[in-house]
Amino acid sequence: MIWDSILGWFSTDMGIDLGTATTLVCVQGRGIVLNEPSVVAVKKGTNRVLLDGQAVGHEAKAMLGKTPGSIQAIRPLKDGVIADFEVTEAMLRYFISKVHKRSWGYKPRVVIAIPSGITTVEKRAVRNSAERAGARKVYLIEEPRAAGIGVGLPVEEPTASMVLDIGGGTTEVAVLSLGDIVTSISIRVAGDEMDEAITNHMKRTYNLLIGEQTAERIKIEIGSAYALDPELTMEVRGRDLIAGLPRRAVVNSEEIREALREPIDAIMQAVVQTLEQTSPELAADLVNNGMVLCGGGALLRGLDRVIAEETGLPTRIADDPISAVALGTSLFLERLDFWKRYLEGDDETT
Repeated sequence: MIWDSILGWFSTDMGIDLGTATTLVCVQGRGIVLNEPSVVAVKKGTNRVLLDGQAVGHEAKAMLGKTPGSIQAIRPLKDGVIADFEVTEAMLRYFISKVHKRSWGYKPRVVIAIPSGITTVEKRAVRNSAERAGARKVYLIEEPRAAGIGVGLPVEEPTASMVLDIGGGTTEVAVLSLGDIVTSISIRVAGDEMDEAITNHMKRTYNLLIGEQTAERIKIEIGSAYALDPELTMEVRGRDLIAGLPRRAVVNSEEIREALREPIDAIMQAVVQTLEQTSPELAADLVNNGMVLCGGGALLRGLDRVIAEETGLPTRIADDPISAVALGTSLFLERLDFWKRYLEGDDETT
């Protein structure tokens, strides 16, 4: 342990929120140092990353849906887990080297946030990818626990703290107490499913085919879970499914809210199921403590209000919901000696 601490002086240890849609990296004392889309551009038919680094993150996302036949912009994670091992490794290597900024010396220790519902095999895939990408040691922490730490909840105390983390690929609901997860549910319904619901709505209602980025922009600009005053409108452009020609349509927030009903209902069901599994004493704590919303999905207009009305619990959005998990991984790393007692056996020896 002493030798490991000495090595830490010569490396930039980091916490990573390896998300389906976005990857964030946090470094102790510096906060969030990297926030880029989890997208990589490769030569079609291969896993070879184009121009190493110039086709990862923001640059690659700008290519989504706009690449020629020889190039493919892909998201190597799906539903919170690795779908393409080689491309994920290349992406991690780029992000780690961009933060670490050393081609020599000691490799960094890395804490990676993972969905609470993934399998042992999926955990091993994350760990192996990070090690091959240049990490000296890899520790895994569940996303809801990282989020709770990141937003400053009293997760170490004998009282209930509840977190709802809505990312791109998964939604995590958890009740925490005494430093550990008491009960949790992880569902693969989150921001991506909201975007897909909007895409399907545009097909059914307007015979208009839109891309991923357009669907996400609609969600951000006029999407809501609760009635707005006033309601919003937006011009959307895409390709007519019948004529095959470019066309535009004007949509409003009411119809987008209706389109989002199914994924929002699935998230609400996960919240209710988690509460039903919570012991009476901890449930009593939540009457006062309520729950905190994290992740990009927490920014959907009116979602906190819908949850508060459905559950009767105080519900608030974290001050920085998008960065909550990444900040939690960094704080976890700061007190690694304390938190290691909660790690699984294979994490402790990694």
